Amino acid sequence: MAAQLQNQIEKASEPGGNLSFKDLADALSARQTVPSLSELYELIERTKFSADELQRYSRFKVGNYSRHRVMKNEFVEMLVLCWKPGQRTPIHDHNGSHGAVFVQEGILWETTFDYGTETGLTYKAHRELRVGGLTGSEVPDIHQLGNPDVSGQDLITIHIYAPPLGVLKTYKLGSSTIDLYTPADPDI
Repeated sequence: MAAQLQNQIEKASEPGGNLSFKDLADALSARQTVPSLSELYELIERTKFSADELQRYSRFKVGNYSRHRVMKNEFVEMLVLCWKPGQRTPIHDHNGSHGAVFVQEGILWETTFDYGTETGLTYKAHRELRVGGLTGSEVPDIHQLGNPDVSGQDLITIHIYAPPLGVLKTYKLGSSTIDLYTPADPDI
């Protein structure tokens, strides 16, 4: 077991080495500390995501996006999210976690916001990410992710949070009110 764990850590730390989706999940599972956002970016950039490996997590539902857990330990968690056009998150922060998001299929819209106790929530910026796009959220970034209505296609994204998500803070544009939100349990 120790040799297998060491093997996973060595493979993940090889410069320029390519990882499969399974290798990425195994490397994250082997973590003994919370990885930094830059470490998450580096691991994702070295991973070749195949449709075959993601197939078991590629399930959609009506009404809200689907969350499928790939792995979780006390330091990090990885999920695959599946979005139909028009589905999006509430405006939120990660309340102490940072996260990286990779676009596997489709178009992701990300809107970022600023928050001030006197001004409340205000619009900051918006961007579109396509297949292969990578974005991240550091503490205390506030954002909203979604599959635009006009995309006409499904969206599949891979999310890695460190430490794993707990209760998130949610916001409303133009308001200084902060609510708490617990993401739904993953569908897998």
